Amino acid sequence: MQAENTVTNNRINSGSVNRTRNMIVAGMLSAVAFILMYIEFPVPMIIPSFIKLDISDLPALLGSFALGPVYGVIISFIKNVLIMLLKGSGSAGIGEISNFILGAVFAFSAGLIYKRHKNIRGAITGSVIGAAIMAVLSIPSNFFVVYPAYVEFYGMPMNVIIGMYQAILPSVDSLLECLIIFNVPFTFFKGMLDVAICFLIYKPLSPILHGRR
Repeated sequence: MQAENTVTNNRINSGSVNRTRNMIVAGMLSAVAFILMYIEFPVPMIIPSFIKLDISDLPALLGSFALGPVYGVIISFIKNVLIMLLKGSGSAGIGEISNFILGAVFAFSAGLIYKRHKNIRGAITGSVIGAAIMAVLSIPSNFFVVYPAYVEFYGMPMNVIIGMYQAILPSVDSLLECLIIFNVPFTFFKGMLDVAICFLIYKPLSPILHGRR
């Protein structure tokens, strides 16, 4: 009986240590994600310059693979909270909410599939599906939330926003068409860029992410 209690206590203590370590790692990854939000740049002639390319979803993807899909969501959430608290929001938090939803869906989907199929094929499949879901969700997110926020908080008329797309492709004539032609492939590319970097650095970082020496 005493031996069984000892084993149970050891398991509880081990689980508590693992959760604490995971939260510490998640906090570190969240801080890195916040910093990466400052490293962004436009992609002229591909998409309007007010849309920037960044890799701030990379830490959430790393956390989702290493710690589990829920931690990917937590990292994405903390990143956006830090942005609102320390950098400030130009859209009353609407842009950050959208960023959180898309990033969380991306990381969670990839991590969930990898959790069920823990091999390179599962990681690749999960990553591609996660990036695809994020790209598709960018349509309603931008159409109903982000772009109306630009109009409301920046006083930017919708026809001016559409005009920025038309400067690249004159044939587009509606916001929905702009989002499908430009934002969906751009968002998918952005996700796959995170994936490519993740696969390059995951193995060297694995001892840190998993708490191994």
